[in-house]
Amino acid sequence: GPIGLVTLLAARAFGAPRIVTVDVDGNRLSVAKELGADGFVEVSTNMQDIPKEVETICNVMGAKVDVSFDCAGLSKTMSTALSVTRAGGKVCLVGLGHNEMTVPLTPAAAREVDVIGVFWYKNTWPLCIELLRSGKIDVKPLITHRFGFSQKEIEEAFETSAGGGNVIKVMFNL
Repeated sequence: GPIGLVTLLAARAFGAPRIVTVDVDGNRLSVAKELGADGFVEVSTNMQDIPKEVETICNVMGAKVDVSFDCAGLSKTMSTALSVTRAGGKVCLVGLGHNEMTVPLTPAAAREVDVIGVFWYKNTWPLCIELLRSGKIDVKPLITHRFGFSQKEIEEAFETSAGGGNVIKVMFNL
């Protein structure tokens, strides 16, 4: 979704040498390709697919992952991130899709994988504004739909957003 795609843009702006994007939605992966991701893996929502998908992600990456970002915050996505990250690597939990998750912490702890939570983005706004102002990050391609601010247009915007498909970010024009 939009948070994962902005994370891709930020990783590129900060010099990540290789970025592989993982999603259940092929349309979002196409957008990630347009935004400069180096590799793409379309995954399922099934927990039993994790071992096979981890192998695929590592193959596309060329190795285990140094830093993983889970932008969905689901048991499946966090389990995948913990499993694909190399010993001594880091997993950043950005999305909070579930209040509670069941994840393989013991194997990750044995490999000394650090888990970092980011949600409130404390003290990041000046840097974000500078990245946008300088052009190092361009979020305009993420805005896929624009609507006015009438009752009818607001309802249409929410229906469009809920419909999925090629929707990334819906904006209202005042």
